[in-house]
Amino acid sequence: MKLPDILLSAVRGVTGNKLRSVLTLLGVLIGVAAVILLLAVGNGSAQQVKSAISSLGTNTLTVRGTFTNDQVEALQNAGLGHVETVVPQVSTTLTVASPDSSEDSVSVVGTTADYFSSGTTNVASGDAFTEADVTTAAKVAVIGQTLATSLFPTGSALGQSISIDGSAYTVVGILESQDSTGFSDSNSVVVAPISRVQRSFTGFGGITSLTVTATDADAVTAAEAEVEIVLNQLQGTTTDTEGFSITNQSSLLETQAESAESFTVLLGVVAAISLLVGGIGVTNVMLVTVTERTREIGIRKALGATRGAILGQFLAEAALLTLVGGLLGVVAALIGAQYEIYGTQPVVLDYSIPLALGVSVAIGVFFGVYPAARAATMRPIQALRSI
Repeated sequence: MKLPDILLSAVRGVTGNKLRSVLTLLGVLIGVAAVILLLAVGNGSAQQVKSAISSLGTNTLTVRGTFTNDQVEALQNAGLGHVETVVPQVSTTLTVASPDSSEDSVSVVGTTADYFSSGTTNVASGDAFTEADVTTAAKVAVIGQTLATSLFPTGSALGQSISIDGSAYTVVGILESQDSTGFSDSNSVVVAPISRVQRSFTGFGGITSLTVTATDADAVTAAEAEVEIVLNQLQGTTTDTEGFSITNQSSLLETQAESAESFTVLLGVVAAISLLVGGIGVTNVMLVTVTERTREIGIRKALGATRGAILGQFLAEAALLTLVGGLLGVVAALIGAQYEIYGTQPVVLDYSIPLALGVSVAIGVFFGVYPAARAATMRPIQALRSI
C-alpha cells in the first residue's frame, strides 16, 4: 500500500466519526496551546522583570539603610574614583489630588536633581526640577504617566497644581513610562525636591536609600567596595555593611535571569502534562476505532493487506489527529498571546511552536502504536468471526 493511499485512508478514518475526532482534536489543541502559552507567560514575566531591573541601570548600586544628611554629603564629596553620582532618596505614601480626581497611597519620592541625570529615570515631557528648587525647597513635582492621566483625564498635567496631603505643588514634568513589577505601579509616583519632602512629610530623621552610579558598567564592583569602605567609616562600623545593604543591579539581573529560566521550565512541564493527557485520549479513541472497524480489518487482511499496511493506516490516523489538533493549538496560543494575562504580556518563545507541535505528533504516534499494532496483528478469521 502506497503512502498516498495510506494518507487517504487515514483521512477517511478520521472523518468517519466527526464528533469523536473533534473531541480528540480538542484535547490535543488544549495541550499544545497550554504549552506555548504558559512558556510565553513565563518568558513575558521574565522579560518584564528584567526590563524593570535594567531600567535601574546595570552601572548602578542601591544602598539601603539610615543615613544622615551629613553622611550623604560626605559620601558625595569623598572623591571616589569609580563613583559618578550619589543620589539620596526618601519616600512615603500619601494622597494626591487634583480638582477633578484623587488618588490614595501614591508613592512620593524626595530626591535631588541628579535623580534625573543618573540614567535611571527620564522626563518625557516638561522639565525636571533643579538644584535651585532643592535649595529653596520649592513646591514643584514631576509625576508618573499613570498618575498624570488619572488626575487630569481630559488635559495635560503640565503646569497644573496638585495637592499632596493638602499642600499645593506645581507639576513641572511627566516621567517616561516604566515597566512595573509586583503590585505597585511605577508610573503612579510623585518625585519632588528632597528638602521639601523632608520638611513637609518625612522629617529630617534619616535618608533611607541611596542610588550610586558608577563611572561605567565595568566599575560597579570597584564602586561598591569604595562606597562600603566610606560608609563604614562614616557610621563607625567595622563589619562589612553592618548598618546598610548594597544591591548590585548587575548581579541582581543575573540572578533574576536564572530564576526566570527555572520558572519558565516549570510552567512548560506543567503544561506538558495536559499534552500528555491529550495523548492518552488519542489512545482511547484509536482503541475504540480498532474495535469498531474489526470487520474492515478482517476483510482487508483476507484480501492480502500486510501487517505494515494496517499498522501504517492506524498510525497515520493517530498522527493526523494530533497534527491537526497541534496546528489549531498553535493558532489558539498565538491569539491568546496578544492579550495580557494577570498583568503579564506573553512573549512567545521561538522554539516553543515547533517543540509543542513536534511533541504533539510524537505523542500521537507513540500512543497510537498499541492500537495500530493490535489491528495489524489481528487474524483475518478472528476478525471476520466477530462480525
